Amino acid sequence: MRILILGGTREARTLATLLSGDARFDVLLSLAGRTANPAALPVPVRSGGFGGADGLARFLKDGGFAALIDATHPFAANISANAVAAAQETGLPLGSLQREPWREIEGDRWTTVADVHAAADALGTEPRRVFLTVGRQELGAFATVPQHSYIARTIDPPQGVALPPDFTLVQARPPFDVSAETAFLSEQRIAVLVSKNSGGDETYAKIAAARALELSVVMVARPHKPAGVRLARPVDAIAWLGEIDPHAPPSPTISRRGV
Repeated sequence: MRILILGGTREARTLATLLSGDARFDVLLSLAGRTANPAALPVPVRSGGFGGADGLARFLKDGGFAALIDATHPFAANISANAVAAAQETGLPLGSLQREPWREIEGDRWTTVADVHAAADALGTEPRRVFLTVGRQELGAFATVPQHSYIARTIDPPQGVALPPDFTLVQARPPFDVSAETAFLSEQRIAVLVSKNSGGDETYAKIAAARALELSVVMVARPHKPAGVRLARPVDAIAWLGEIDPHAPPSPTISRRGV
């Protein structure tokens, strides 16, 4: 069974690795191409966009795929909308692998906002030492509040983005651990952490560290993310794929369930 995985997350990597050892499946992992040097994987990988929902639908038809799995980042709402539209157009089953969001617990000091522009506004007028973990494409929003001192952490450096004047970039790739994150926040005299609610374990250490240090956290809420059949874990995706008969006609009913 030929499977296309829309990836870029740890869940996508885990699923691709598991499927690579299963003779029932022929897997292609698609990455958006935003990370310059993605980690090596045991399945074929393509990089770049498809040209919208219509382009994705053509790619699925031309490639002889039997199913589509959306394992993109929780904030990648556009590609998920394209995946739903393409699945409906082709009649292919669509599984959406979505990690749970982080939940505020006792000791957290969160201010939840709708987007990064609201996050910038939430920092206030008084100068503060801010740690940004919102991705390189979102850093320009903080140029509008230049009174703060910023440290940003990204995998790749930002390009073509207006940055605040007092800005330091740290390049690092997850996962991160709590002790290192606590030491980093303390050594850098961070007063507030700005984060997207990405969920998962790879980057939760910064949230736990902020809690331990009693720091404020500005948390950007997730956007609405269109989905097909919702799958909680990579193993659930494998079980779901095992229920699909590649020799049966595509079922639009299956692809629309859970949308």
